[in-house]
Amino acid sequence: MNTCTDNSPTQRPPTSVFLVGLPGSGKSTVGRYLARRLGREFVDSDHVLEKRLGCSIREYFEQAGEQAFRDREEATIAELVCLPGIVLSTGGGTVLRLANREALRNNGWVVYLKSNPDDIFRRLRHDKTRPLLQVEDPLARLKELHRVRDPLYREAAHSTMETGRPSVNSVVNNIAMQLEQQELSQPPG
Repeated sequence: MNTCTDNSPTQRPPTSVFLVGLPGSGKSTVGRYLARRLGREFVDSDHVLEKRLGCSIREYFEQAGEQAFRDREEATIAELVCLPGIVLSTGGGTVLRLANREALRNNGWVVYLKSNPDDIFRRLRHDKTRPLLQVEDPLARLKELHRVRDPLYREAAHSTMETGRPSVNSVVNNIAMQLEQQELSQPPG
């Protein structure tokens, strides 16, 4: 179980927000807008990983395999969840490991951006950068990913937000309202 330590006994930074969901569910887009709205730093775990790996995730998958990638991802998530008051977009498969689900849930407010596989397929059908979708039938692959990962996203999440129909601004506003209701958007006074 990964819980970050707070060195300041008098004032905590605002709670970090961690976004989980299938590839293409809008984590990076929503994350950027949410960070701007809250005046926080936006961090994309996939971009951090690619910098550390020195190549794209797709290339690393091909060279080292998924297990090696998941090991590197777990180490990166353990570090990122300890950054104070950020908005973090996680990779679609981050929740596959219990250590990641626990690290996310124990160190911030986790929002599951839930999207229908058919909607995601329409958005991603021409995307060649996502290694798990470079298969004969990407829609079937998305449906299988959803079947396996949906319970894991739900396990990690404090709240779920549908991203199929609402606009990005609507999703961001709803998340911001949730944070305000939970008194997580500002440091306690």
